[in-house]
Parts: sequence; structure tokens; C-alpha cells
Amino acid sequence: MKPFSKVSSIATPLDRINVDTDQVVPKQFLKLVQKTGFGKYLFYDWRFDKDGNPKKDFVLNDSKYAGSKILLTRENFGCGSSREHAAWALKDYGFDVIIAPSFADIFYSNCFKNGILPITLDPQNMDKLFQTNSKITVDLKSQMIIYNDTQIPFEIENHRKKTLLEGLDDITLTLAYEDKITLYEKNHPI
Repeated sequence: MKPFSKVSSIATPLDRINVDTDQVVPKQFLKLVQKTGFGKYLFYDWRFDKDGNPKKDFVLNDSKYAGSKILLTRENFGCGSSREHAAWALKDYGFDVIIAPSFADIFYSNCFKNGILPITLDPQNMDKLFQTNSKITVDLKSQMIIYNDTQIPFEIENHRKKTLLEGLDDITLTLAYEDKITLYEKNHPI
């Protein structure tokens, strides 16, 4: 995983509550066996009509948000089934940060495992972010969201912060104990 420290971008405002993982990446697109290639299916049923044409009224189809790395959304984002494909699709599309008042637990965990920083903010600060058209900077080291002259602190568990800052995934964390694992296997043959 690539280390994460700071992201500056205009934010894409997805002003919806209870966005479930089947909307993030619909089940008919779960045929890929790798983590990449899912971005084109992100919010597919909301982005495209039945003929595959972009819907003009959906925020991801607005050129103003092209290349955005920050997604703003509302309560209970990532609810529904526990598919990790949802995090894969968001990351593959280009989002590095998702800011919401709350997340579904498994989705929240999947974000960290895939290099996405999910930030939980109170509804008042969310409203302020939704109202700004300015570029937003998310600084993980200082745990601060910055735009214009405003700074909003956010909380994150130390272990999760460290894994993102250092670009550590579950395999890398396990391999840090490779010599101990090898020693154990040597001393405990099957």
C-alpha cells in the first residue's frame, strides 16, 4: 500500500444517507478477481441510465468534480453487505478520503485495509464542508481538515493512523513477524 500523509482536492458532495455497498458497487460487477478495475462501476446505477449513458444530475458526472480525491457523504455510509469491493471501487475511482458523520463498521475497517482514510465528523462540520466550494486539505499527521481559514480536527486510532502513514497492509504487518513465525514453525512441526 502507498503511504498516506496529506491530500488536497475539491471534495465531491454525495448528499445521501444510508448509502449501502450494493449502490457503491452493484453485485453484477463483482466478477473481477483483483482489486483494480472496479472504479468504472462506482455508483453505477446512480451514474448511468439503463442504456449506459451518464445521468446529468448525478454528482460524479459533473466535470467540476473530475479528479476529486475526497468524498463527502452523510450518515451510515457503507451499510449493507460487507463486501470489500466497495472500498476497492472507491479507491480505484480515485477517492483517498471519505468524510461522513458515521460509517458501517465493516466498511470502515475495509477502508483502512485499502488505503482510504474514513473520517467521522459531527453533522455541523459536515454541513460546513458541504457548503464550501474551496479546495480541502486533509492532513493525517496533524489530524486536521483545512479549507479557507478553517481548521477542523478529527480523531483516528493510533494504530490505524500508523498503518496509513507507513502504507502498511495486513500482509506487511504480518511479515514484520516473519522471523518469529519461522522460529515457531521450526519448533512446532505439524
